[in-house]
Amino acid sequence: MDVSIVIPVKDEADSVEPLIRETRAALDGRVEYEIIYVDDGSTDDTVERLLRVRQQGCDALRILQHPRPCGQSTAIYTGVEAAWGRWIVTMDGDGQNDPADIPRLLEVARRQAPVSEPFLVAGYRKHRHDSWLRRLSSRIANAVRSRLLADEAPDTGCGLKLFSRDGFFLLPYFDHMHRFLPALVRRHGGQVIQVEVRHRPRLNGRSKYGLHNRLWVGLADLAGVMWLIRRTRLPGKVREL
Repeated sequence: MDVSIVIPVKDEADSVEPLIRETRAALDGRVEYEIIYVDDGSTDDTVERLLRVRQQGCDALRILQHPRPCGQSTAIYTGVEAAWGRWIVTMDGDGQNDPADIPRLLEVARRQAPVSEPFLVAGYRKHRHDSWLRRLSSRIANAVRSRLLADEAPDTGCGLKLFSRDGFFLLPYFDHMHRFLPALVRRHGGQVIQVEVRHRPRLNGRSKYGLHNRLWVGLADLAGVMWLIRRTRLPGKVREL
């Protein structure tokens, strides 16, 4: 298996079918792939829509379900743990990421094959289609985080990312870790490549994240990642004598 597309989702019923259709159109005939949806305790009919798509003949679709909501990072971890692909691509389930960008991320990974793990190709939404408040809050958060962590990442909130399955499990796991992947990869001595990707308006549903429910948690996580970075010692290439 070349690649596993991991899509964490919660209450995104109306986005399921169009996003799967676009993903298949982008990847069919190009790579061997699977699509793993991880339902994080939806209360709408997201799971029913997924089951219907699979019954209609989408054999590449796998469906995992948390019995209760655990957050986006845990849903990603669940999907990566179950994945069969060498490469993992994560994507938001709201349809704002464009699956047509996935082949470009794969091409970057193949062209710049990592010499060391972990390895990350991170999407960068230069032209965002969000409300002005969300764009402003993200700009401030990215600026503060980048200055304090020196991760050289302009947009860690972009859901479209590619990494190797093996490399992912070298990183520490905690809730909200998906927002700090560039810093965690660099902390481990890995390589991060930024790739500009498309961003589209949300057509269905509503965002689960606002300014207040991200600000305070984000500050606590930022302090924790700073501590992790400062307490890291990398020995370099170890020789057995």
